[in-house]
Amino acid sequence: MADLFSKDEPLKPPSGRPLADRLRPATLGDVVGQEHLTGEDGVLTRMIRSGSLGSMIFWGPPGTGKTTVARLLAGETGLAFEQISAIFSGVADLKKVFETARLRRTNGRQTLLFVDEIHRFNRAQQDSFLPVMEDGTVVLVGATTENPSFELNAALLSRARVLTFHTLGEESIVKLLARAEATEGKSLPLDGEARAVLLRLADGDGRAALTLAEEVWRAAKPGEVFDANVLQRIVQRRAPVYDKSQDGHYNLISALHKSVRGSDPDAALYYLARMFDAGEDPLYLGRRLVRMAVEDIGLADPQALVVANAAKDAYDYLGSPEGELAFAQACVYLATAPKSNAVYTAFKAATQAAKENGSLLPPKHILNAPTKLMKDEAYGKGYQYDHDQPEAFSGQDYFPEKMGRQTFYDPPDRGFEREVRKRLDYWAKLRRERAGDDD
Repeated sequence: MADLFSKDEPLKPPSGRPLADRLRPATLGDVVGQEHLTGEDGVLTRMIRSGSLGSMIFWGPPGTGKTTVARLLAGETGLAFEQISAIFSGVADLKKVFETARLRRTNGRQTLLFVDEIHRFNRAQQDSFLPVMEDGTVVLVGATTENPSFELNAALLSRARVLTFHTLGEESIVKLLARAEATEGKSLPLDGEARAVLLRLADGDGRAALTLAEEVWRAAKPGEVFDANVLQRIVQRRAPVYDKSQDGHYNLISALHKSVRGSDPDAALYYLARMFDAGEDPLYLGRRLVRMAVEDIGLADPQALVVANAAKDAYDYLGSPEGELAFAQACVYLATAPKSNAVYTAFKAATQAAKENGSLLPPKHILNAPTKLMKDEAYGKGYQYDHDQPEAFSGQDYFPEKMGRQTFYDPPDRGFEREVRKRLDYWAKLRRERAGDDD
């Protein structure tokens, strides 16, 4: 370890505040990437002009400016700014903040209370905000990376407006890096390709982009310019913004499922690859592919379920990374297969009918009669064994008498179900003819 630093070049002490902190915007107009909120006609700009600021939930990915905007709002409206984090705060901390806000209000000043990661508070803790929001003690601004519809109480949401913060686009990241270069008085030591790679590594996160820029400046020797390969070795590879139990997980699986349903194999492969790259459980992906096979393809291609199950078995046999190709093959097969949700919708309709009609007895002619009493009750009487009938079809009614005949399954005229449709139509014709013969 002693050889890492020469005696002539001692380790330099930290140079003060991080770049991201030094470049925090001074006004709402300086915020990049959220013009729909902070621009000339943005939602927050209009609120400030109206002189009326209500409680809000800021929803968006990390590094999009939620904390900064809350602080600027307080400054531009003359409110006292208080900040807590749901990760580090409990009931005692909340009571203390509320009491301070009440005291401040008696002196004529309202408090903007910024709660970072507000979704981390439990239901009771979230409910504790309601009285101080209603009586005007605080203007609550909660920040969350998770979908408020799922993570926040309905009572809290009904008293706050949800404002969405967008992932920063490439143009916004470029602006941030230009500000950083102006502040540091020097250009990033990157060639064109490396600069493009840095933009991708930032992944829409402004704070991450500035942190990466700092790492580059720290690593560069005087006059050195990094290419893309050297850049990636220096900063390593930033993990994708993805939490397997949170929004990133559900967003990507939704995108994968809808791409398969929409018969787009290229998009489906892209989202499958992203989920593998993010470390998703392969068995979870396998289960989802099976679900797609039965929900969106069904009997339009009966082989879809076989292929999806085979992919899971192949992964069990091969492991990673070879087994991932089996999932890719199944994904493409499902995306390019004919689509039908006829069985899916039929099963839902049948389930609803089962719930609505209660415990109706099946018609007696299809009930077994193993005892004399049951035979005396006409169980099994009049049953026609289909294999003994012309074309192996009796045309009898199998629904409970009180229900009458129902139709749940309506196969479309595509894929394998085109043949199923022909059979059903033919059997319906025979059923009508034989019902006429009975009359």
